Amino acid sequence: MSPDRDLGGRVQRAAGLARLSATTGAGYLGARVRSLRDGDLADQRFHTETAERMLELLGSMKGAAMKLGQIASFVDLDLPPEIAATYHEILADLRDAAPPTDPATIAAVVRDEFGAPPEQVYAWWDPEPLAAASIGQVHRARLHDGTEVVAKVQYPGIAEAVQSDLANAELFTPLARLVSPNLEIRPLVEELRERLVDELDYQREAQYQQAFFERYDGHPFIRIPRVFPEHSRPRVLTSEYLPGLNFEDMVAKSTEDERQRHAEIIFRFVYGSIYRFRLFNADPHPGNYLFPGDGTVVFLDFGSVKPFPSRTRALMTAQIRATQAGDLDRFLTAMRDAGFLPDGVDVDGPALLDWFRLFNRPILADGSWTYTPEFAREVIKSISDPRLGTVDRLRRLNLPPDYLTLNRIQWGVNSILGRLRATANWHRVVLEFWDDAPPATALGVEERAFMDASPFRA
Repeated sequence: MSPDRDLGGRVQRAAGLARLSATTGAGYLGARVRSLRDGDLADQRFHTETAERMLELLGSMKGAAMKLGQIASFVDLDLPPEIAATYHEILADLRDAAPPTDPATIAAVVRDEFGAPPEQVYAWWDPEPLAAASIGQVHRARLHDGTEVVAKVQYPGIAEAVQSDLANAELFTPLARLVSPNLEIRPLVEELRERLVDELDYQREAQYQQAFFERYDGHPFIRIPRVFPEHSRPRVLTSEYLPGLNFEDMVAKSTEDERQRHAEIIFRFVYGSIYRFRLFNADPHPGNYLFPGDGTVVFLDFGSVKPFPSRTRALMTAQIRATQAGDLDRFLTAMRDAGFLPDGVDVDGPALLDWFRLFNRPILADGSWTYTPEFAREVIKSISDPRLGTVDRLRRLNLPPDYLTLNRIQWGVNSILGRLRATANWHRVVLEFWDDAPPATALGVEERAFMDASPFRA
């Protein structure tokens, strides 16, 4: 299959997205109307057919469009559980096994990047992909010194396809302004563009992955695959092969104690990286975790990484501390300083504080708290269900660019931890990140000596 035929031109991609959007939007709207009017839950057949159309179209398009389906495959959307399960089950293929590209096409990319076929670049090369995703697919290989590695190879033509998706995304500006008239659209589009363009440069991704590797090298339970720069190019990234169960198999085969351990490790990696190192991986989905069975978790895919300034981290902390204290003036000051509150726009401060309290409920109270799918859906519902009144209030706000991908992280992590019914005193775990407070859990004790010796604390 040729790259052009596989990925499609801009017009064809736009037309495909438009058809999917039109049929899905009209059908979903009808289902929501029935639900609001009659209490009738959305039509199962419609949602099954929609998920199948998404799988077929977005999987074949790859690129930025496919990421929409990947998110829908695990995030707990504002849908009844039995309906959400339809999307999760059908679209799960987009997480771990997107439609692969033929071996000859992938070999040609390696030849273009290295000037030699994969069988010469590596001592051994498996032409069958280990995994296929939105921008590239992964092959097992072996270096000439015997090191077992994986090579992520970018699909040919994907850069043009992503640029097409980004250009098409700008067509949604009028709709975005209708939904939220105070949004500054251009900075958000530029932020999205920057994150996706970063993902196209595997040498940049190698730098990000190396940054995470250095910060977690020797960590007691967080593992980052080592990068091999001499075997990496703009469209090929070679890193250490680390085996492990995928997320679904881990859930099925592990004990409750093991699932709780894995859940806390994910929480510590995501939020510890943000608050300790001012780095975060903006692509938290189940396909990016491996579970070796030794109590550790392997974290993969660093194409969508964003470092952010100390000021942003300080404002995030200030917003949450003010929420914990119920201090409305401090909260609104922090929100205004962060850029959420446009000049001259009146907001319902107490209602906004209540919504922010919901959004951060897991870490506010000093006590044990359990993530659930219901909580993840409640957060999504708070920004999507017009009956709650939150939508009208939130549409008066701006969304600063730094928070575009942070929100994506939070929604994703809510759904993943909800799936695991993760339970801990998350408030005290976060205080470890903010204040170097005493370890709140057994994992915190394991981690403390490592973090105390880290030269990378930012």
